[in-house]
Amino acid sequence: MSYQLDQRLNMILPKIKDPNFLSGKGVGNDIAFYIFDYAPEFEPRVREHIKFIMAQLEKNKNGSKVMHINLFQLLIDHLQQRKLLDRSITMQQSKGDDVVMKALTGPLAADKLSKLIAETVTTSEAKILFLSGVGSAWPLVRTHRLLNNLHALIEGVPLVLFYPGEYDGQYLRLFNLIQEKNYYRAFRLVE
Repeated sequence: MSYQLDQRLNMILPKIKDPNFLSGKGVGNDIAFYIFDYAPEFEPRVREHIKFIMAQLEKNKNGSKVMHINLFQLLIDHLQQRKLLDRSITMQQSKGDDVVMKALTGPLAADKLSKLIAETVTTSEAKILFLSGVGSAWPLVRTHRLLNNLHALIEGVPLVLFYPGEYDGQYLRLFNLIQEKNYYRAFRLVE
């Protein structure tokens, strides 16, 4: 499995450098959302490879600007800006997970987070968006809701979701355990 992961990781950089990737050609005029799925135990390895890819792209001055957003870090920053992080931690400790989950439903709604992501991408003039940290952000953020909201907001910017689980071309299984019953309009980045 490790060898297969290495092969797939090594295919990412050539794929995103391909002019057809940026133009969206070959995706049937559908949205340019891609998923790179991997076994959850390889999360540290995938994180390191994302750093490697970002460094390689920075060296290439003619390359497309890639923005990497760690979804979990985005949540932390968003809650800190709204002065809700410390209160949420205290609430979780005193009242439990269910209460804090309910309290954060509004501030962490998928439509609000997707607008925040879209604004960040637009401001940076990124040409590609990497989105990671999905497993760490679960269950506060559900991937299908976030992707559905992002479709209309970042048109023309290919999105690569790094997903700790399985994607069969239609459905996601987070951590290879939790089956989402929502169909995704996304493509596997590499086989």
